[in-house]
Amino acid sequence: MSGTPFDYFAQVELPTPTLDVAEVLHLVSSRFGLDVEARSLGSQQDQNFRLFSRDSGHPLGVLKISNPVFSEAEIDMQDRAAAMVADHDETLRIPRIVEGPLGPLSDWWETSEGRFHARVIENISGSTLMGSDYLSPAVVERMGELSARVSVALETFEHVATSRVLQWDLRYARRVVETLLPLEPDASVRTFVQQSAERALRALEPVQNTLPVQAGHFDITDDNVLRPVGERLPDAVIDFGDVSASWRVGEIAITVSSLLHHDGATPATALPAVRAFHALRPLDDDEIAALWPLVILRGAVLVLSGRQQVRLDEANSYADAALDREFRILSVAASVPSDVMTGAIRDALGLEPGSAPSWSAVPLLDPFDRVVALDGGTVSPLNDNGAWLRASSIDEAAIAQLDTGAEAVFLPAWSAVLAGAPTRTPSAPATIPTGTTLWLASATPILASAQVSRVRPGVISVTVGDETLTISGAGVDTAGGMLPARTRLCVQHASGETPDAPHLVSADLAAGWRSVLGDPAPALGLPAGEPSAPDDVLARREAVLAEVQEHYYSVPPQIERGWREYLVGVDGRVYLDMVNNVASVGHAHPRVVEAAYRQLRLVNTNSRFNYRAIADYAERIAATLPDELDTVFFVNSGSEAADLAIRLAMATTGRTDMVAMREAYHGWTFASDAVSTSVADNPSALSTRPEWVHTVAAANSYRGELRGADASGYGPQAVQLIDELAAAGTPPAGIICETYFGNAGGVALPDGYLSQVYEAIRRHGGIAIADEVQVGFGRLGEWFWGFQQQGVVPDVVAVAKSIGAGQPIGAVITRREIADRYRTQGYFFSSTGGSPVSAVIGMAVLDVIRDEGLQENARVVGAHLKNRLEALGREHDIVGTVHGSGLYLGLEFVRDRETLEPATEETAAICDRLLELGVIMQPTGDHQNVLKIKPPLCITRESVDYFADQLSRVLVTGW
Repeated sequence: MSGTPFDYFAQVELPTPTLDVAEVLHLVSSRFGLDVEARSLGSQQDQNFRLFSRDSGHPLGVLKISNPVFSEAEIDMQDRAAAMVADHDETLRIPRIVEGPLGPLSDWWETSEGRFHARVIENISGSTLMGSDYLSPAVVERMGELSARVSVALETFEHVATSRVLQWDLRYARRVVETLLPLEPDASVRTFVQQSAERALRALEPVQNTLPVQAGHFDITDDNVLRPVGERLPDAVIDFGDVSASWRVGEIAITVSSLLHHDGATPATALPAVRAFHALRPLDDDEIAALWPLVILRGAVLVLSGRQQVRLDEANSYADAALDREFRILSVAASVPSDVMTGAIRDALGLEPGSAPSWSAVPLLDPFDRVVALDGGTVSPLNDNGAWLRASSIDEAAIAQLDTGAEAVFLPAWSAVLAGAPTRTPSAPATIPTGTTLWLASATPILASAQVSRVRPGVISVTVGDETLTISGAGVDTAGGMLPARTRLCVQHASGETPDAPHLVSADLAAGWRSVLGDPAPALGLPAGEPSAPDDVLARREAVLAEVQEHYYSVPPQIERGWREYLVGVDGRVYLDMVNNVASVGHAHPRVVEAAYRQLRLVNTNSRFNYRAIADYAERIAATLPDELDTVFFVNSGSEAADLAIRLAMATTGRTDMVAMREAYHGWTFASDAVSTSVADNPSALSTRPEWVHTVAAANSYRGELRGADASGYGPQAVQLIDELAAAGTPPAGIICETYFGNAGGVALPDGYLSQVYEAIRRHGGIAIADEVQVGFGRLGEWFWGFQQQGVVPDVVAVAKSIGAGQPIGAVITRREIADRYRTQGYFFSSTGGSPVSAVIGMAVLDVIRDEGLQENARVVGAHLKNRLEALGREHDIVGTVHGSGLYLGLEFVRDRETLEPATEETAAICDRLLELGVIMQPTGDHQNVLKIKPPLCITRESVDYFADQLSRVLVTGW
């Protein structure tokens, strides 16, 4: 093999070959013996075409015309490296040289522009991750895994050309930056790149001489991996054009850098890739320390090289299109100091983050006699009743303590502070303080021997020996060496690379910041705060709860507080709750809380005792219903309510057969489960129904057996079944049906459906049961009860869930003569159904719905949200339709609007992405392809707009 390996610094300018298609086709025909069509592909420094058979139109491979600066040995090395990876790991799809009619399609061509090497590489089916759409954590993790698997495969690879010097070899990043920086005409770009690179090089310097070196791909990026058609995770690695020997850790550094321009990417979102790489290709301490500086340097090289290439070759649209994303890579990489990211990486790998600074000198302040530590976290009482929405609430709590005699009040460093946390954020907000927050009762002198200097207005530095703190706050100055009284003071350790560390950081990077800044409390004479050990509630839950008692999300946040339409995690992240119809009037509503608190101080006992609340509540519920529905039973859940309703029908008629709608869910008790036919809840539901249950078709006018105008036939179908049962001598005891088809995502029943089936069931002496567990109590907006939408009155109403705002309350309401028939089946009681506490909570819920106009809010805000969702349907083909009314909506996703193939996997992924964007959402329906949109009734227009905006973002940028 001939040629001297390439040395970038001997030839900085690399104009790409620019052969026209006609010449390429002629050369392919004459040299390779192929009759093809060619489609140009982009490249930074080569010229690429995808070749297609002229006869069949099938792709034959990718023609790669190499830049003439690369030698024969280097091209041979690339091909051998690809073959070695393919042989080592057969689960990876790796392209090889294609065999043609004249042999391997690899040769030197004499062209109009000179002598070029051309070869045809196998066409690997699938799509790259090119562009800046969102990458899920699973895809990010797979990228790290692919990087590691290729690195392992090439560990022993040797070739004479691995010594070549590429601009992409991170060992030469300093020289590349120094070479290209003076050529950059934009002063702002020049300054930003220079400052970022200098900081990274300082961090890299202590370890750069000890980093392991080996051959590698060194370009496993989003552009150079492929995922099979219809799959989400990549399994193919292409383009071995940058193979060389370099620092081993550079493999994952380059992969990580390629992830940072994608939608929603932050330094923390790249950590799954690092974990996956480390699991297969363990990083040593020096490599961990080098990793993030190399990510930054990769960004710097990309920015300068890309901009230089565009100046050199204005027609290179591939390089030009990459400029924005390359600048974003550097911007995101440099947004967090390298030493902070090193600590975060170590924490993510389960290693000790590093030695944080500690104060060894004498305290800066005289000892206090009375010090109070505040808890500002998610579960702190200081944040009750929505106080956390005001940033000032924590200051008010501190001042109140000073007013009662405390000399100093402080918030420990590194514990989440909820006060002032934003309610709607598309990424993890800054809720973790990086230092001690201090309030003093009186002006307090700083240690006389300390050196105090002014950093800027409101900020001073205090140095004793080699240790320095920064103290900031209103009124802080160097005058007299005194700290002001009754004002918030933020005290931090100073760090060389982070002299202006933020006062609050996000939880996902808190471990990294802590490893750099430590805890300044001892410098103030205060007790050091140890960050609480992670409480793996999910692991504990799964160890002791039954496996079938499921939870939302595979990796759920730990939610410990709710308020209105918000849920709050232990890290202070606030989520918009778009699914929780249990909390009908809003989480932690003060009137509900007060009613429960007051009653618990009085009595809470068995419902067979005589107390006023149960009578009051029964009257209040009955008053919302037609006059004939005047008798109430209280239970604890919707399952119990449905079960009791079925038993009432059986007791009243003396029969056992029941009619139920397919695809519906009514509960988990014996009887309610028997009439539940949703395969989402029980895959064997239809085949395991007892003989006394008879089902009618799901009256779904969108995807049921009868659609559109034909859906009017569902009623006659059901009537026919009821008549046939009666004719066969088994007239049904009753029919149970949701008044709004809830399990399918809030689908309205066809007009007149319930009037037809109710008339038929009653004609044969049966009972009509309305399951209002999900839609009752004003959720539909236009109607307080779902059956009102159909213009009917049922014989029995079963309701639960939202009527207790989280308290387990269920109710069955019927006529007196039906209720009295229960005596034929024995004695009824529910020990805690309708208990004093449940009754007063239930009345408080009714009061709030009435006094705060929540049914009207459901109507107005729900209509606005439905309009927003329908607009998304006009923009995105995956949206099949929007179901529902008020704040009971369902957004159905399909892969094809004609076949209605359900987009099940996509819906789950969309819900996961929404969680990252701060929205709680879950799928529903037998195909799990419908968004279950059932937020608290108090939700605001601003909140539903946020939901619609984030959903739009997901549909545009991916999931």
